[in-house]
Amino acid sequence: MKFIVDFMLGRLCKRLRLMGYDAAYFLPEKKSELVYRSLKEGRIILTRDHKVSKKKAIKRILIESDFIEEQVGQLFRELELKLDRDKLFTRCVLCNSRLESIEKEKVKGRVPNYVFQTKERFFHCAECDKMYWKGTHWDLLMKQIKRNEKD
Repeated sequence: MKFIVDFMLGRLCKRLRLMGYDAAYFLPEKKSELVYRSLKEGRIILTRDHKVSKKKAIKRILIESDFIEEQVGQLFRELELKLDRDKLFTRCVLCNSRLESIEKEKVKGRVPNYVFQTKERFFHCAECDKMYWKGTHWDLLMKQIKRNEKD
């Protein structure tokens, strides 16, 4: 399942990427470009814009809440999404590309010294060259997932 997320939902876009979903971020010059791109790339439009939500012949979801947890909950309910733990943290939060494993020695000097000394596994984005490791974002997302599973 692929998404195109309008500029009003940047945090939701980032959260979807953290959960492993292909989520393109869209800064529109014209609303028609959002619709065109969603059709061309087979993406579901996520928006808070009531005008976009009324367009015909596209799959779109009008996000109701301002709060990220409620936004994610709405998507999981409406689309009957299931969280795949194997896909968590597999996409770059900056550019949406897939992450690749990288040898620890190759990240020396590219990550904080403390991180290099305390972590064993690293990932990087081949597109934008951002480095990733299981740190506080991982822990926070896992806590939120566990909290949502109890609800």
